[in-house]
Amino acid sequence: MPSNQSPLGALPARFRRQRVLIVGCGDVGIRVARNLVGRCRVLALTSSAARLTELRSEGVVPLLGNLDRTRTLYRLAGLATRVVYLAPPPSEGWSDPRLSALLRALRKRAVPTQFVYGSTSGVYGDCAGAWVDEVRAVQASTPRARRRVDAEAQLRFFGRSAGTRAQILRIPGIYAPDREGGTPRDRLQRGTPVLRTEDDVYTNHIHSDDLARACVAAVWKGKPQRVYNVSDDSELKMGDYFDLAADLYQLPRPPRVARNSAQEQLPVMLLSFMSESRRLINQRMKQELGLRLRYPTVLEGLR
Repeated sequence: MPSNQSPLGALPARFRRQRVLIVGCGDVGIRVARNLVGRCRVLALTSSAARLTELRSEGVVPLLGNLDRTRTLYRLAGLATRVVYLAPPPSEGWSDPRLSALLRALRKRAVPTQFVYGSTSGVYGDCAGAWVDEVRAVQASTPRARRRVDAEAQLRFFGRSAGTRAQILRIPGIYAPDREGGTPRDRLQRGTPVLRTEDDVYTNHIHSDDLARACVAAVWKGKPQRVYNVSDDSELKMGDYFDLAADLYQLPRPPRVARNSAQEQLPVMLLSFMSESRRLINQRMKQELGLRLRYPTVLEGLR
């Protein structure tokens, strides 16, 4: 790549340190930053001036900008050599204009060499409990998942047309005892029912720390235009997951109900998670990214 197109090639050697931009610096983003600080210069986009001090205390260089206000993103062009994008799409519509706005801004100057995008395993839709690897065709059935399909397509096009190595991480349910709402404890205390065994669905999980480490591994090792299932080794139906958590927390196990009863008792969002069943294959993550899970199953993670 000619030096005038590379984020590093046109700079003096003392300025050629890798610069990683984190977009969507919430719980997982902060964990990514902690894994990167000391290895490279870490930048983070935030729309909140109140977070500047917090981010600086983590060793991160905060940049004020808003994905919903395109003009605030132009300053990001050429700043980062690599990007980790963990921001969600808007809650309405069929596309992701936020990602579109950032990609347009990044094209203004030298584009990043690596772009890691946090997607969702929901893009696979319902697979009737089958084992699912990354070559399976997407079949998103919810508006939320369809917005992610759109975002994945945008990133693939950007990667091919701009010469950026793009990686898509398909992420299931994120949990961690030190994450806000990161365990089933509150739901168990409310006594929210789960499906009976014959109606139940397989569910997949990843601990926040392992997800952050997967993001970092993809930053350095991810192959061009590559998809990775980022999931642990658990093989549990949803009800069994809540039973396991209840036993660990010494709480009553949740009541079991038939699917038709659940449709009368539970909110639509929760029912949407109960309508899709799949088991993610994570071998590509382990073999290509070299990730060894600290929490191979939810049993170790919830403990």
